[in-house]
Formats: sequence, structure tokens, C-alpha cells
Amino acid sequence: MKEKKAEAPAGAERVIKKYPNRRLYDTQTSSYITLAEIKQLVMDSAAFVVRDAKSGEDLTRSILLQIILEEEAGGTPMFSTSLLANIIRFYGHAMQGLMGGYLEKNIQTMQELQTRMAEQSQGLTPEMWNQFMAMQAPMMQGLVTQNLEQSKNLYLQMQEQMQKQTEQMLETFGLKR
Repeated sequence: MKEKKAEAPAGAERVIKKYPNRRLYDTQTSSYITLAEIKQLVMDSAAFVVRDAKSGEDLTRSILLQIILEEEAGGTPMFSTSLLANIIRFYGHAMQGLMGGYLEKNIQTMQELQTRMAEQSQGLTPEMWNQFMAMQAPMMQGLVTQNLEQSKNLYLQMQEQMQKQTEQMLETFGLKR
């Protein structure tokens, strides 16, 4: 007989406490949980926060990064070495904040596309799925290409804007380019 887990009140964040022994305690179910179970919370789009049991510090990002690290090490990596190196290069760069937003927006777009495809493909047999995907491939490629083109244009606009702002700032100090 499977135990029914208590549901958090609507809008409430589930609190996971991380203890010094690296164990994770789910305050909602009053039990210890694993990273795999936290990954499942993410997959279920559950609202949660991971806090240090002593200090109360928010450790959610570090736990999510730990899950990504395990996923990357455990199977087929999503991120190439080149991509990871490029991401690292953005830390401390003037474009760091823009890069985070850019990645977030593009991943959100891909997630929305995936959701739409899942909705359209409900009830399909494997053969029908293959036909569906064959028809979707050109459309998907077009959407991705369009998204990349929009991203490129946005990046170029931001670069031009930063250049104009830099020139204005230099002019304020009596310096010209």
C-alpha cells in the first residue's frame, strides 16, 4: 500500500533542509530524501527551496547544479566542453547578466515547443509518431533557425546600445573615440 504524501498548501514552497552530513530532509513528508527525489520534484514542477539546516541559507541553486553535474556525468551529456567553457567565460564579463536571461528565454521557448508537441502527439502509435516527427522536423528546424536569428539580432542590438552608451560616457569625460 503506497503512502500518500501530504500536499503543500497552494502557493507554499516545500522546504528541504540540508544537514552537515549532506543528508536532505523534506519537512513536508518528515523524511530524508535523495537527489533523485529532488530531481523528481523539478520534473513535477513542484515549488521547493533547499535551506541549510543551521544557517537557513538558500542552497537551492547548488543542489540543482549538483543534479546537473550528476546527469552530465551519468549519461549522454547535454553540454559540450566548448559550451561549458564559453559559459564560464561570461562570468565577470559585462554581458554576464544578459547571457543568463538569454539562456533562460531560449530554454523556456524550447520547453514550450516540447509541451505543444506532446499535446499534439497524444494517442499516437509509434508508427504515427514517426510520421508526425517526420512532418515536424522541417517546422522545428525553421523555428530553431528563426529563434537563433532573433537571438543574434537581439545580441547585435544590445552590443550597439552598449557601444553608444560607452561613447556617451566617454564624451561626458571629454574623451572621444
